[in-house]
Amino acid sequence: MFKRLNSSLISDPFWQKITTLSLILFFAFLADAILSSWVPGLIENSFKSPLVMGFVISFSSIVGLGTDLVFPQILKGVSFKKLLFISLTLLLAFSVSLIFATDISFILVFLVSMAVWGVYYEVMGFANHQFVADSVPMRMHASTWAFIGVFKNLAYFIGPLMAGFLIAGGVRIPAYFAIIFTIIAMVFLVLSKKHHERSLTVEIEKINFTSELERWSILSKRIWPILIVSTVLGVIDAFFWTTGAVYTEELTRISFWGRWFLPAYTLPSLFVGLIIAKKGIVSGKKKTALRFFLLSGIFLSLMAVYKSIIWQLLMVFCSSLALAITYPLIEGVYSDIIDRMGNQKKHLMGLSSSTTSISYIIGPVMAGIVNSKVGSAATFEYLGYAVVVIALVLLIITPKKFKLPQKEIREWKN
Repeated sequence: MFKRLNSSLISDPFWQKITTLSLILFFAFLADAILSSWVPGLIENSFKSPLVMGFVISFSSIVGLGTDLVFPQILKGVSFKKLLFISLTLLLAFSVSLIFATDISFILVFLVSMAVWGVYYEVMGFANHQFVADSVPMRMHASTWAFIGVFKNLAYFIGPLMAGFLIAGGVRIPAYFAIIFTIIAMVFLVLSKKHHERSLTVEIEKINFTSELERWSILSKRIWPILIVSTVLGVIDAFFWTTGAVYTEELTRISFWGRWFLPAYTLPSLFVGLIIAKKGIVSGKKKTALRFFLLSGIFLSLMAVYKSIIWQLLMVFCSSLALAITYPLIEGVYSDIIDRMGNQKKHLMGLSSSTTSISYIIGPVMAGIVNSKVGSAATFEYLGYAVVVIALVLLIITPKKFKLPQKEIREWKN
């Protein structure tokens, strides 16, 4: 299977383009993974409160949500390559700002850094969705997201492990390495001259928040089950990259195996993504995603049954194994719908990105509150219970196909 896939990567121009993008994203995500593993602990140590840490990190997503509203209305004639370069520039600025934050433990400095981080995430998300929707055939949507996910999750697997060693070397070392990896991503992007020049087809003259919210409302009424799933997936991710990152540091001080808590969350997508990419799932993506979503919740709910670190790692790994199948299928569903939106695809791109922003607004705060009441391990147990309930309900009520109001969409002027 992998031999045939490797052959396709070498000879097929389509896969060459996907591989080039994935390599660029790998270095960007590696920088982000190092920062994501380091920042929660940095903030919690600065203010001595998991709740304050949750609020500060959630601020990045409050800014990101505002970006989701603005972006669909201001992007005009911007190529995918330029959009990706902007996101890398923002990641570089975020890394540099954290160097100042290590000197000045002042909440305003952290909030400014979080604002930059929030905009980076949204620009990156818009760029990737635009690339898949415009450059990838519908039948390849899930496979493409799965393939990109392999590089992304490799970065997020290596990142926490690197961060553990870098933090021990000095408080600023993680930021320095993030800067280096971001610059490498920029260099690869600049060198990929012919792969990513397609422009965004957006013709907007002014920003209208009310109009954008009305369109989000119209779309939400038709695709709300998938919005709920992606929001909860984001909340799970927020729990792991806030409370989970701090918990990893705690476990590392207890046992060698403790440093593997966060990597156990990211590991499954390294190989599951390749399997999904090879299978090329075209139909039944929603129901399949929901079944594995349910399975992920069951494993999470079992995490605190035993106090053994090995048991916790196993449950996190199994839960993440199910999530690694869920993620690309959900992204594939979004790409299918975006493809059906025609020239108005930018509004659904903004709406889908907003679910991540909402997740990271409520997720870190929820994680901080629950963690302060029941402890880190039990925090993930309660999260698992919630996922099981939501997945069961959605399995029952989610329709086979989402019907878009095509006539109404065609009447949208912008």
